[in-house]
Amino acid sequence: MTQDQIVKEELSVANKKSAKPMLWVSMISMVMFFAGLTSAYVISMKRDDWVSFDLPQAFFVSTFLIVASSIALFLSQRFLKQDKRPLSLIFVVLTLLLGVGFIWQQYVGFNQLRNVGLYFTGPESTVSTSFIIGITFMHVLHLIAGVIVLLVVIYNHFKYKYKSDNMLGFELGAIFWHFVDILWIYLFFFFYFIK
Repeated sequence: MTQDQIVKEELSVANKKSAKPMLWVSMISMVMFFAGLTSAYVISMKRDDWVSFDLPQAFFVSTFLIVASSIALFLSQRFLKQDKRPLSLIFVVLTLLLGVGFIWQQYVGFNQLRNVGLYFTGPESTVSTSFIIGITFMHVLHLIAGVIVLLVVIYNHFKYKYKSDNMLGFELGAIFWHFVDILWIYLFFFFYFIK
């Protein structure tokens, strides 16, 4: 082994060791961001112009879709650990489709709010709808990042980069996807119970 190959191998090991901690740090910062937004929501509830309303039906559907997507990704990872690549690929693609379905249902939910006269901005907007739509939209942006991560995972899956003994990229993508899933469940129940 040449000196260059040794250096590259050492850098690769160092990058692998730092990948998960860096992901956890970024997820902790996202938790703090959404904690700040939901705290501002609670404080704003004391305003005289606060309006309570039921969540749109599409948010219930999107919650089901994102939970199903996490289950599909869990199964995909399990099949990959067993070196059942075709099954793993099917389930990671299913995860992607369910994630896109989630994003679509969020859009439908925004339209359902608008159809009942609840707007994000403008003279007809309320503080409560602005908060819910704003926070939900920020989550959708994180989920779009998750969809991009899934596309990279699927691409690498096609390129045979993952095996039962080399799953770091897949694991990082799965951790992030499950994180945005748990984050939505928190937001959904927060909005459902705190009106």
